[in-house]
Amino acid sequence: MAVKVTWHGHANFQIESDGLNVLIDPFFTGNSKAGISWEQAPAANLVLVTHLHGDHAGDAVAFCKKHRAMLGTVVGVGERMLEFGLPQELLLNGIGFNIGGTIEFKGASVTMTEAFHTSESGAPVGYIIKMPGGFTVYHAGDTGIFRNMETWGELYDIDLALLPAGGVFTMDARQAAMAAKFLKAGATVPMHWGTFPVLAQDMAEFERYLAEFAPSCRAVLMQPGNSLDF
Repeated sequence: MAVKVTWHGHANFQIESDGLNVLIDPFFTGNSKAGISWEQAPAANLVLVTHLHGDHAGDAVAFCKKHRAMLGTVVGVGERMLEFGLPQELLLNGIGFNIGGTIEFKGASVTMTEAFHTSESGAPVGYIIKMPGGFTVYHAGDTGIFRNMETWGELYDIDLALLPAGGVFTMDARQAAMAAKFLKAGATVPMHWGTFPVLAQDMAEFERYLAEFAPSCRAVLMQPGNSLDF
C-alpha cells in the first residue's frame, strides 16, 4: 500500500495512505520554506503536535477547526490547545496522551516517544506512526540524540525516520546520522534545517555521516513542497 509523504519545510510533514492523512507540526504562518498557507494545505484527519513552540504548534488549532481534524498531543499541551480555542471534541483522547502510550486512529496506531528539548507547556515528544498498511514512520520532533532510540529501533520496524539535523536547537548532522543507526531505519529524511539562518543550510554533511554510520539506511533529501511515494 503506497504511502505519500509531503514536506512543507521545517518539521511540517503530511503522511497519507488509504484515506488517512496525518499532518505533523503544522507550521505554515511564518515558515519561509512553506510554499503554501495553512488554508491551502490538503485536509487531514489527524494533526499531531510534538511540543508547544510556535514553529511546531503553529497553525494547529486553526487547521483542526477548519477541517474538523482530531489533534493528538501530550497532556499539558492539550490543555493549552483548548485554551487557544480548540473544541474539546477535537482533542484526541479528550485530554491528549503521554509518552509510551499508543492511540489507535482510523486503522493507524500512534505511539508517543520521549524527546529531549524544551516546551512552553507539557513535554516535548516524538511519534511512531504505523499507517493502516503497516508502513511505520518515526517523527522525532525537536530533540537531541538519546540512547533509548535503540529501544524504539528494537521494538518497531521503522521504515522512515524524520530526524532534525539542523543543529543549534536540535541534533546536528552527525548526531542525526547516529540516531538513524540506533533506530535501524530503512530510510531517513532530515528536517529542521534551512528554515532560519542559524540552522544548517544543506545536508551534504548528513549524507556523508549516514554513509559512514548507517550504510544500510537510505538518505532521502527532500525539498520543501516535495512529495514522495514509499
